[in-house]
Amino acid sequence: MKINRLNVGEHLLEYQFNLIGKTKMDAIMDETWIVGWSLTPDQYAQFRAYAIPLLKKVFKFNTNKAKETFEWFMMQFGLQIL
Repeated sequence: MKINRLNVGEHLLEYQFNLIGKTKMDAIMDETWIVGWSLTPDQYAQFRAYAIPLLKKVFKFNTNKAKETFEWFMMQFGLQIL
């Protein structure tokens, strides 16, 4: 599936879940996922390194705008970092 403006958020959410061995379906089945699941600092760094270039490409953002957008995504949909 080609990543575009319409599905990039869903893709990033799925990528984040895959880092911890989970899927969107696991999140649907577990109502406590938002407080029960977390990323390690290494997983967070890996996610950030993947997401920022992707946001730059999909939205044609400069680096600072991509970083801001990534931070917004993490505040809204990101797993906690432990």
